[in-house]
Amino acid sequence: MGTLYLVPTPVGNLEDITARALRILRECDLILAEDTRTSGNLLRHFDIHKPMVSYHKFNEHQTVTRVVERLMGGEIIAVVSDAGTPGISDPGFLVAREAVKAGVEVITLPGATAFVPALVSSGLPCDRFCFEGFLPQKKGRQTRIEALKNESRTMIFYESPHRVVKALQQFAEIFGEERQCSACREISKLHEESVRGTLAEVLAHFMDNEPRGEFVIVVAGRDEAEVQEDKPQTEQSPESGKEKHFSKYRNKQL
Repeated sequence: MGTLYLVPTPVGNLEDITARALRILRECDLILAEDTRTSGNLLRHFDIHKPMVSYHKFNEHQTVTRVVERLMGGEIIAVVSDAGTPGISDPGFLVAREAVKAGVEVITLPGATAFVPALVSSGLPCDRFCFEGFLPQKKGRQTRIEALKNESRTMIFYESPHRVVKALQQFAEIFGEERQCSACREISKLHEESVRGTLAEVLAHFMDNEPRGEFVIVVAGRDEAEVQEDKPQTEQSPESGKEKHFSKYRNKQL
């Protein structure tokens, strides 16, 4: 029986890859790559020469069966995405799930992922948070945001530069313009930038400055006291139904 490794790759600076990740990529029998051209550049940089198979959201189902067969035959296979940890808003979940079902050992290496540095550097609470990843581009987008209106944990979203302004507008409309936010772009790259402030302030910044690069948007959760205030208040009676009836009966007996 072989082993499936999920190997994080740098989201920007190539120095962010670990020594262990490089060793696994050198020792494995096959690399499943989201885009063989992107991963090819990474492998050439580190002088790694291994066969690659394209593995992305459009061919996952066709590829998984063959990969699991090879794993069960004893091969060591590494999965990489274009950047970051496979399975986090990138291909990787499906092959990991099927490998687990087949009894294959699945090992994920610690390493680069975009949302952790964006969250920690946002200045917003990071002891409790919810990762939402990419919002639907069209159908269900508004509904999904509205479902988070009373979320008290810090929320994390991935967004492309083309939809950043739209996302901030929707967040401001549903969460309120004064909700705190941090929009981080180009993490670990030359032009890394975090814009912090209220949703209204961050939106105004990107209305004046064209968004560029991939974004992680971190939004503060709603204050828990406000959530409690909005809950409908119902009268609580210490005695109701049968309890009230038997109370009266006991009083008569006394």
